[in-house]
Amino acid sequence: MRIAGLIAALAACTAVLALTPVASAQTTNVPGIDLQTSPDAQLLLTANELTFNQDNQTVVARGAVQVEYDGYQMVARRLEYHQATGRLKAFGDIEMVEPDGNVIYAQELDVTDDFADGFVNALRIERPDNTRIVADSAQRFDGERTTLNNGVYTACEICEEDPSKPPLWQIKARRVTQDGTTKTIRLEGAQFELFGRPIAYLPFLVVPDHSVKRKSGFLLPSVSYSKELGAKVGVPYYFALNPHYDLTVTVSGYTRQGFLGEAEFRQRFHSGQHVLKIAGIHQLSPDAFDAGTVDAGVENRGMIASRAEFQINPRWTFGWDVMVQSDNSFSNTYGIGGYNAVTQASEVYLTGLSGRNFFDLRGFYFDIQSINPSSTDEEEQPIVHPSLDYSRTFDRPVAGGELNLNVNLLSLTRDEAEADTVNGRFPGVEGTSNRLTTELEWQRTFVTDAGLVLTPLAAARGDVYYLDVDAPVGYTGPFTTQTTPARGLLTAGLEARYPIQITAPTASHIIEPIAQIFARNDEQLAGGLPNEDAQSFVFDTSTLFQRDKFSGYDRVEGGTRANFGVRYTGTFYNGVSLRGVFGQSYQVAGLNSFATPDLVNVGTFSGLETKRSDYVGSIGVDLPRGFSMTAEGRFDEETLDLQRSDVGISYTGRYLSTNFAHTSVQPQPGYGSTTKRSELKGGASIKFAEYWKAFGSVAYNIETRTMTDNTVGFGYHDECIAITFSYSQQRDINQAVDWTVGARISLRTLGDINLGSNTISDFRNN
Repeated sequence: MRIAGLIAALAACTAVLALTPVASAQTTNVPGIDLQTSPDAQLLLTANELTFNQDNQTVVARGAVQVEYDGYQMVARRLEYHQATGRLKAFGDIEMVEPDGNVIYAQELDVTDDFADGFVNALRIERPDNTRIVADSAQRFDGERTTLNNGVYTACEICEEDPSKPPLWQIKARRVTQDGTTKTIRLEGAQFELFGRPIAYLPFLVVPDHSVKRKSGFLLPSVSYSKELGAKVGVPYYFALNPHYDLTVTVSGYTRQGFLGEAEFRQRFHSGQHVLKIAGIHQLSPDAFDAGTVDAGVENRGMIASRAEFQINPRWTFGWDVMVQSDNSFSNTYGIGGYNAVTQASEVYLTGLSGRNFFDLRGFYFDIQSINPSSTDEEEQPIVHPSLDYSRTFDRPVAGGELNLNVNLLSLTRDEAEADTVNGRFPGVEGTSNRLTTELEWQRTFVTDAGLVLTPLAAARGDVYYLDVDAPVGYTGPFTTQTTPARGLLTAGLEARYPIQITAPTASHIIEPIAQIFARNDEQLAGGLPNEDAQSFVFDTSTLFQRDKFSGYDRVEGGTRANFGVRYTGTFYNGVSLRGVFGQSYQVAGLNSFATPDLVNVGTFSGLETKRSDYVGSIGVDLPRGFSMTAEGRFDEETLDLQRSDVGISYTGRYLSTNFAHTSVQPQPGYGSTTKRSELKGGASIKFAEYWKAFGSVAYNIETRTMTDNTVGFGYHDECIAITFSYSQQRDINQAVDWTVGARISLRTLGDINLGSNTISDFRNN
């Protein structure tokens, strides 16, 4: 909860004490209020009766009193101004609307014309953000100090049927004092109430007022529990060192491991910002962890991380995010925020964007956080130094068409080879590999009088390598022994599309046959070069019409290939829409790149390794009442047996929202999958009462008949509060069950309260 935000809202009541319509126009600065009045403002006062008493110098307005002054509007039953004492008094059903939208209600107002002292009785404020403030009375002394008596703040709607019923949550304080000199607010007898019940109480609390953007002090503590660490209570303290930098120090006490210290230093510059984070602990009970793990093998552990981003100019951005730690698992074990991922990537980058031109230069180091001291996963990850992507689309047409330039540079070093000898796959080779790729592509679109759309294309690509790598042990496929191999590819292509529109009284249809042909020389050194960025590949309707279907630069599609298909779009006047694609690809001539041996067998069982590819198709339907379905499939080119399918169904209605996805893939022995894979994922949310909702999700492996992930929970959500309780369970391939229980309370305008536990493992063997 941001208590300071609450106090800032309560302090807004001082605006009532900062307005007197009969005083001379002036500029007034009240703590917590930016009240600016124009010297040229005109006062408009209307009332049923206006009396001026010359003897006691008093002006009295009675009956339907209305005052308008420089954007402020006020109504009351009676208004008095005493010239001798310089005091303004208003009585009876006072209502004032401020220019910023605040609506202030009171029964009695008494204020001096210099705004130094004043009194408001039966105060109520309604703000534009739908928050409310109520106090029995408010007083202002010496122009610097304002006190609210029995103040209440809430962001919840008041029950119309029973206004005396307490809101879902509110904060009360016996006395709230705002000091304009020290810029602080003191709460006495403050308590937080939820559903009308007090759940937290503080005898007193001093916080900065909302005119102070930052102030040193304690922040909300955190609580959690885990088996190896024990119960944890973390207490952060914020240091407001300078308008441009600050520091947060957190001390977390663990019942089993002692005290963890964290410090985060943040500094903002004119062109960017930098964050430095440090954490460390002296473990009291390393033996609480499983024997033989990294966690159990060390006592003193720590990490340091640096993250920054700088805007060099509107086009260029430079930054980094790097982390080093004492061992392979510290940040993950202790959940260091932002650095607890199993695969933690450190990077340095420079990016540029101008119009349709793009530049991205990055270096990477992958930290694999593992509790296994003998793990070589991190050594098998490459150190990227660097990766460069540059794309430029030339502004001026070339031969009436569009010319694009793409450049990619990849330089990396791997300390240890990554190999899957069981399936004959070698994702990473040991040593240093460098590749520079440059490609120019030209294309132009013509539309004939008959409606035929023709797009000729020409492309030229070259790759230059510098390799200092070891041949993978056990690999029987082709692998180059050259230090500086090179390859080139020339492409000439043509795409023809003939969209046909059919309009009927109740529907509109577009049928678009598509044919492509790309004539190229064969892929040189096919499968004989390191493959770092083209290891993942799925042949479906999204890749059917791509000129190069490989996912990266390390493999390139060669030979002459033709792609044929048809695309359909249908729109019906009842709101239903249909869409679909169906097609096939043919290796017309030359070497089929998908049929050649490869370090990772990327083309094996892809559906493209034969002269005639498998058929691919997709269909989708959208109904006007929230229902949507998509289905994709790849079918064997001879038997039409289903090789891969992806089906997704979703529905969004007033009371029910749900989505389900089913994926089925036949065995791909050469690609590391020897059994059929079939998985069902789904989720649903049901609104069973006003503001109440139940939700759940599941991931089910149909082949092994096991539930891999499931979550169930329920929540309450209205205009001022959201409460969520959930239980989640995950099971890995070793049947280790990790479960978490979480709770979250979100209070509008105040913030979130998160309660839960760290992941606890329960190992079950089949």
